Amino acid sequence: MAKDVKPTRKNLMEIEDRIELSERGHGTLEKKRDGLIMEFMDILDKAQDVRGELSDDYQEAQKKINMARAMEGDVAVRGAAAALQEHPEITTESKNIMGVVVPQIESSRVSKSLDERGYGIMGTSARIDEAAEAYEDLLESIILAAEVETAMKKMLREIETTKRRVNALEFKLLPELYENQEYIEQKLEEQEREETFRLKKIKEKKEQEEKEEREAEEEAAEEPEMEQATAGGVPGN
Repeated sequence: MAKDVKPTRKNLMEIEDRIELSERGHGTLEKKRDGLIMEFMDILDKAQDVRGELSDDYQEAQKKINMARAMEGDVAVRGAAAALQEHPEITTESKNIMGVVVPQIESSRVSKSLDERGYGIMGTSARIDEAAEAYEDLLESIILAAEVETAMKKMLREIETTKRRVNALEFKLLPELYENQEYIEQKLEEQEREETFRLKKIKEKKEQEEKEEREAEEEAAEEPEMEQATAGGVPGN
């Protein structure tokens, strides 16, 4: 690639500007990548806790519903479930983590009192109440898990994107720019040496010509004197 770059000072200045900009961008992206990884690790810890709670809540809900079915029968359990009139509404908002927009999931109140569940208190038993309460807890855990898992996936994608950009700068763009910079500097140094050598030769040639001119002038000035001396030495008739 370096051979495709014209070795001019203008191009050298442009490459040096690109190197400076790329180095700043590389440093910024590295900080962003490291910050994202730290945030991701925090979310991952939270996700592991949420997954554990979700598993526990699921096991508890299954235990309660199986107990209610065994004690009250499927008809009574299904009837209590069908009596629910008000269902939780899910809303999503956004929050920014290190430049990554992640969802913040909220819902209307999931846990309900006995009179808010829709079925008659006299027509059900404590087993059904316990199953309903267990599934309300499970639903809250599911909503929280959905928020955390979605945030974790978005953060992971952003980390991978940032890492690719850092690697592209570090292992492709910057090495190419450094190579171009070195190539142009070497060519400019060669041109400068050639120009210095050429000027030296011109100077030497000019000095030689001036020397030859002086010698010619000195010889020309000596000839009349020699002739005059010669003429003065000849005896008269």
